[in-house]
Amino acid sequence: MDPKPERPDDPPRPDDPPRPDGPPCPDDPPCPDDPPCPDDPPCPEGSALPAESAHPGPGLSLFEPRGGEDGAADGPQGDDGPDPPARRRRTRRALLWTLSALLVLALGAGGTVYWVAQHYASSVTRIPDAFPTAAESAQPRPVPASGLNLLLVGLDARSDVPTTGSAARAPAWRAGAARSDTMMLLHLSEDRRSASLVSLPRDTWADVPGHGRAKLNAAYSWGGPALMTETVQNLTGIRIDHLAVIDWNGFRALTDAVGGVDITIPRTIEAVGEARAWEAGTHHMDGAQALLYVRERYGLPGGDLDRTKRQQNFLRSLMLRIMDSGTLTSPARLGGLLQSVGEVVSVDDRFSNTDLFRLAWSLRSLRPDDVRFMNAPFGGFDTRDGQSVVLLDERPAAQLWEAMRNDRMPQYFRDHRAGDTLGTDVD
Repeated sequence: MDPKPERPDDPPRPDDPPRPDGPPCPDDPPCPDDPPCPDDPPCPEGSALPAESAHPGPGLSLFEPRGGEDGAADGPQGDDGPDPPARRRRTRRALLWTLSALLVLALGAGGTVYWVAQHYASSVTRIPDAFPTAAESAQPRPVPASGLNLLLVGLDARSDVPTTGSAARAPAWRAGAARSDTMMLLHLSEDRRSASLVSLPRDTWADVPGHGRAKLNAAYSWGGPALMTETVQNLTGIRIDHLAVIDWNGFRALTDAVGGVDITIPRTIEAVGEARAWEAGTHHMDGAQALLYVRERYGLPGGDLDRTKRQQNFLRSLMLRIMDSGTLTSPARLGGLLQSVGEVVSVDDRFSNTDLFRLAWSLRSLRPDDVRFMNAPFGGFDTRDGQSVVLLDERPAAQLWEAMRNDRMPQYFRDHRAGDTLGTDVD
């Protein structure tokens, strides 16, 4: 095999014989000051290392030989024999330094995320003893790898000062001082590709442990978060993983914190009693206006059932506001959201700072079309013990709870298209 021709512009190597057509280029860099490897050949006076060893050119990879050296683009490695041991050691050292730098960067990024989680999530107030004290055998059995179930509670605390969040100036619960005005079950699928929110009417007739049959919202008044959680678990057969509570002061503040929300009123609604009138069209609502919108039930055809749809409509608008701002895909903005939420929302004390941040970050790929809203299956109005109550339709409700318990909500919505789901036409 003929020897490989040398390119005219190839820089000389330390062990190359002198070129017949002239001395080495005077601009070649001198030998580096690094101490040589034990078996490196000495650098002859007047010779130079290849320029690309100091300044790698385009396309240089730690996993490929460099151009102009043995085994490079001039021909297969076998033409000139294997790389010298010194070059292999230099490549290994470069690889180790690169991997070390990547590790430092990864640890630094992880440390930053951990700091953000601890800093912002620490502002979220925790509720002690938020879960039932009943024996495990008396509670619904958790289903492994079946997503996450959260109970969201809105309080009518009848207080002039905040009762939830870090801004609270009064207890979130005192016996008889507040009732849960809003109760929603939020199911997040195990893969976080879908979310389902089901409203439970506050006048739902249910068994309240230790108190017999009563309206669902009485449970919070009598026994606080723990009794509320236990009552909902018994009603649905679903194990609650976490609890979040907000009062109306917090609701108003949170709406203002995100800059308000846009809500469309499909038709003009006349004022009835203390209820305000709403003109048809899209309204940009601040906290005070949004509070009037979600609390109103008089003048609505379905009364309290239509009010729950308004509450869902508000949450959908709030969700769109947060998603459109890119908050869920930015750790910094996500931290700011957690801080705003922490000022007005209280959660159970099993919800750690890291859990809060991971949960919020896990929803970054969720899209508006992946979130479904509905009311619990309605079985009619009735009067019990002199009270106007809401009855659930037991058979469809059992199918819904079964789907939520086993993380099969997308299939449930495919099989029950006529269910009481939230549309775009919400009075």
